[in-house]
Amino acid sequence: MVERQESSQSGGVLEIMALENSPDLLDDRSGRNEDKDRRSFMSRFRCMSSMRIVVLVVLCLQNSLFTVLRRYSQGVLKENYSKYEVLLVGEVIKMAFSAYMIKGTLDENVTLTKRLQFLVQSSRKMIVLALIYGAMNILSFVSLRNIGAGMFTIFAQCKILTTASFSALMLNRKYSWTQWRAMIALMLGVLLFSEPIWGKSGNLLSTNAGANVIVGTVAVLIEVILSGFASIYFEKVIKIDPQQLSIWERNFQLALGSFPVYLCFIATDSPAEGFGSGWSIMAVVVTSLGAGGGLLVALSIKYGDSILKTLATTGAIILSSVLDNLFLGGPLTPTMMIAGLQVIVAICNYTFDSTPTEMKLVKPIATRAQGTETSGKEFDEEQALIREEK
Repeated sequence: MVERQESSQSGGVLEIMALENSPDLLDDRSGRNEDKDRRSFMSRFRCMSSMRIVVLVVLCLQNSLFTVLRRYSQGVLKENYSKYEVLLVGEVIKMAFSAYMIKGTLDENVTLTKRLQFLVQSSRKMIVLALIYGAMNILSFVSLRNIGAGMFTIFAQCKILTTASFSALMLNRKYSWTQWRAMIALMLGVLLFSEPIWGKSGNLLSTNAGANVIVGTVAVLIEVILSGFASIYFEKVIKIDPQQLSIWERNFQLALGSFPVYLCFIATDSPAEGFGSGWSIMAVVVTSLGAGGGLLVALSIKYGDSILKTLATTGAIILSSVLDNLFLGGPLTPTMMIAGLQVIVAICNYTFDSTPTEMKLVKPIATRAQGTETSGKEFDEEQALIREEK
């Protein structure tokens, strides 16, 4: 009896073990694990999509308020302060805020001073970007000296196409024909919306003595190309650079690189009364909004991409013009209203396009900012999160 009991017990154990190791049960377990991983991934993806929408909406509002308050400050109140001083102080604010955010993410054995020293030493890529932005400012000045504001506005609308082109070249991102048509419709809509600027024949050409149309046109075209390149360059550094520094660390480096550039501009464009003359409470508010805009642009690229950032800033053009009309008596003609609706439709067509798209990114080789190595699974999930799957 005892032997029979033991044999039945051992047989039961073997039967259970056989069932546990059966292919069907193993496949079922692996399937449940895959479903769990998939649910976790989709939860993270939805969270990132929600964050992207929030950041883009806030960026649109920030751009609109920044434009309207700047017009009110210098157009209505006639405040006379250097725009480059505003930009310089804005970079100081960005550096201070980024340093504060960096401090909260450091390991116990790493001091803020040591980390900032490392960021200064490794800021070459962001200094290059700051120099590109400085060159764009110079090219804008040269073009506006040689062509009118109307012609400058017409050429400036090509920035969204150059951004998309560099995105396809540098990030291997694929856009559907629907999205390309949406971007072209967006460009034409903004161009039609700005008709009060270029519609007058006197605004097409410069009235300055010795103005050269060819020089002005070449300058604005180079600026448009650099704008598209700079946007994608920044996105590439943030997302797939081997160092994998945080968004706040990259912001700190960019602000640091922009600091000497704006100092050079101030040396040539500062008011006669000296640095800080003409400042007011409104100037401080405008400066704070400008600094916040720089941080939001970086966040929008991190959680979205350069095209979505461009869509947000384009939508801000429409919203700021509406606010300008309501509060400052700015123009808002029926043609502008129709064009504004076209811009909104184009943004929706691009954003909600359901055509499957792909983007192949180069896998980082080096370690992360904190010194830990990125696993293949983590990297694949991160790349999937930033992939545009419409």
